Amino acid sequence: MKRRWNFSLWAGFFLVVVGLVSYVPFFSLFPATRDFPWVNLLLFLAGVILLGRGLMRAFRQPQLYRGKIFGPILTVLGLAGISFFSYGLFYVARQLPAATAAPRVGQKAPDFTLPDQNGKTVTLAELLTSAPAGAAGAKTSGALLIFYRGHW
Repeated sequence: MKRRWNFSLWAGFFLVVVGLVSYVPFFSLFPATRDFPWVNLLLFLAGVILLGRGLMRAFRQPQLYRGKIFGPILTVLGLAGISFFSYGLFYVARQLPAATAAPRVGQKAPDFTLPDQNGKTVTLAELLTSAPAGAAGAKTSGALLIFYRGHW
């Protein structure tokens, strides 16, 4: 009896590779898939299921299906790729750099110049010494900075 190709192994490995190489050039362009790579995780899940199915075929029916040598190799390579992807995206990319020069709680912020909501440049010293609208001679006691993600 001629043995058949174990297409589940190759299709599963192909899906894992597509999940690995598609995130940066394609899925990172869209906010719905950049913030959490759910499409890549679904590709990985389908790939792992097919790899597992192919391994079971190869070891339960070795006389009918090929894959006793390539099956474990492709599965280990696929799982290693998924592990490196997950480590890089969920751990390394989420690490913030050390802010050693940032002001601490209770420490005065250094003077800076930024545009306000109307586009006029304002310094921190101007904000702290200017009188609020409607109050004659009153001084402000602080300033609030709001940074909107993607608008700087």
